[in-house]
Amino acid sequence: MNWDQVKGKWDEMQGKAKEQWGDLTDDDVAEAAGQREQLTAKIQQRYGKTKEEAEREVDEWVAQFN
Repeated sequence: MNWDQVKGKWDEMQGKAKEQWGDLTDDDVAEAAGQREQLTAKIQQRYGKTKEEAEREVDEWVAQFN
């Protein structure tokens, strides 16, 4: 699955994102609104990760749906 597909299915993917990153709030996930950069930023904030770490996690998360 590529990011355009994730974005198109964001309503469905929100729950999966919360399962993956349990510290994200409903508001965090809703504010990301399928935007990769926003999701990455929320993960950085909640988990204290670097941008690179958060981006890698997001990439790995999306890859599992292929």
